[in-house]
Amino acid sequence: MPPDLRRRGGLPVSERIVTLTTCPSRNVAERIADALVEGRHAACVNIIPGLTSVYRWQGRIEHDEELLLVAKTTGDAYPGLERTVLALHPDELPEIVAVPVQTGLAGYLQWVSEETAGDA
Repeated sequence: MPPDLRRRGGLPVSERIVTLTTCPSRNVAERIADALVEGRHAACVNIIPGLTSVYRWQGRIEHDEELLLVAKTTGDAYPGLERTVLALHPDELPEIVAVPVQTGLAGYLQWVSEETAGDA
């Protein structure tokens, strides 16, 4: 079977994806973003400040000031991204959501694939 038709975690492994992860502080966000890019688990990670998350946790409505990480990666690199976030994130259950990229600038999408190709 051609490698682009294999599936890992429900995604074709060659598919480009965007992941969303919230972080409680700039320090945590930068540490995770650096590790993702350094480890080739993401080609680029944007850190977006000024986010307020409202959610139910253990029966209570919570309001937290957070930062959002937006990582551009691939299905192949996603397992390393998930392992890295779980290892570095202080929350018991961190947000890690992957969204498939439907289309985009071909050169940029190729760059994402190239920058994450070293992930194993």
